[in-house]
Amino acid sequence: MDTTSIQPTTSSAILNLSDRKIYLACGKTDMRKSINGLSEIVANAFNLDLFCGALFVFCNGGRNRLKILVWDIDGFWLLFKRLEKGKFRWPSSHAESTMVFTAEELIILLGGARVELKLKRNEVLQA
Repeated sequence: MDTTSIQPTTSSAILNLSDRKIYLACGKTDMRKSINGLSEIVANAFNLDLFCGALFVFCNGGRNRLKILVWDIDGFWLLFKRLEKGKFRWPSSHAESTMVFTAEELIILLGGARVELKLKRNEVLQA
């Protein structure tokens, strides 16, 4: 499956990850922040253009909640994911303040908890 061609059935390009820059905010972010608060982080702390169509990804301190902010033609989307089990593998604040990811790396990051949980079940096939 080509992970960069996930496209919705409407005219919105929110899920089309091809040719989009993806920025991760390293360390923890206060998940009480909504569009305005996260936009302020992007514009002021990261000095990035909010309206470039890039995805800005944030994670909480417990690494079980994630928000993605993106501008889509005439408004912002704010996507939220909460894990019921497991944690996201998230870069610490010791690293750079932002990291640039590819679409494939983001999909791996978002599915990381499932991979980690599956690996714990010892389902390795012998060749």
